[in-house]
Amino acid sequence: MEKKKIVCVMGTRPEAIKMAPVAIELAKEEAFDVRVLATGQHLEMLDQVIDFFKLTPDKNLRVMKDRQSLDYVTSSVITGAGEYFDAVKPAAVLVHGDTTTTFAAAVAAFYRNIPIGHVEAGLRSFNMRLPFPEEMNRVLTDRIITWGFAPTQLAAENLIAEGIDKDRITVTGNTVIDALFYTIGKHIKPESTELNALPKDAPFVLVTAHRRESWGAPLEEICKALTDLLEANPSLWMLIPMHKNPAVRETIHKYLDSYHRVVLCEPLEYPDFVWAMNESKFILSDSGGVQEEASSIKKPVLVLREVTERPEAVEHGSCILVGVNRDKIYKEAMRLINDKGAIQAIEKKCESQPFGDGTASLKIATVLKESLF
Repeated sequence: MEKKKIVCVMGTRPEAIKMAPVAIELAKEEAFDVRVLATGQHLEMLDQVIDFFKLTPDKNLRVMKDRQSLDYVTSSVITGAGEYFDAVKPAAVLVHGDTTTTFAAAVAAFYRNIPIGHVEAGLRSFNMRLPFPEEMNRVLTDRIITWGFAPTQLAAENLIAEGIDKDRITVTGNTVIDALFYTIGKHIKPESTELNALPKDAPFVLVTAHRRESWGAPLEEICKALTDLLEANPSLWMLIPMHKNPAVRETIHKYLDSYHRVVLCEPLEYPDFVWAMNESKFILSDSGGVQEEASSIKKPVLVLREVTERPEAVEHGSCILVGVNRDKIYKEAMRLINDKGAIQAIEKKCESQPFGDGTASLKIATVLKESLF
């Protein structure tokens, strides 16, 4: 029996974290010849994750450049992925989530009539501009897929409501939980000098903020709320791994450089980031993946977005939507700091995990094997 070539596409750090367990699981199947296509939409951050999971890209397009535009990334990935697909002739292409890499690689596969599997299909904010451009990327990708691997029942229902045949949809759980359990299972101590420099037993909050729709005034509001928290809590520390985008860094430096209890650092390697999530008092973040990961470890998250395409994280998980309003961020953070019962209530809420049991990758591999043979 000839092996079926499966290309797993990843371009950003979050994609790599969530696609890595899928590639690893598929590689266990003798029926598959697994290839990894890295687009390099992120470079160093992507490489960190690929190295941790011991994956070797068969091709890296390395499209990233300083202050890259969406037009540039989209066109570069369509062209580069298309050329790679022409050379490899895969039986299927797997894309993940909602990035520009996801949409562009799916388009390149569609143009060649290659079956497409969308890992983490069906998430919706129902606002095409929030998150931007991710909601559009995800919605349009789902229109051309062969298999929709929905992380939750709600995501599957979204796909069915949009007219996608239910026979093409499988509820798998989210692969980020697979990655999280894999990492926690290694019991890795932090290697980052910044993490080791945090005072022992010092309470700290983990902050990540990078969304395109938050650039400018919204991010300034977030930073002002962070300074308010620091002024009100003299023993509180903050750990802020900064996104590579210069627009994000300039704003964070402007407001937080002068505070000695703020650790500004480069993006953490994935195991260090998992450690930071686990050890933090709570998290402030606009990341989608963090909403899922934190729910699985019962860690409170103040979501720095107006809407989320992961409503399960709010309804059944650890997340509280605070948007980018300075006063609301401050009020909810102070509640978590001062009210032990608030955190205990979140922990109880998370006892029923909405994002799966860590076997999503196995379910995906099973569907592909049954479909392709």
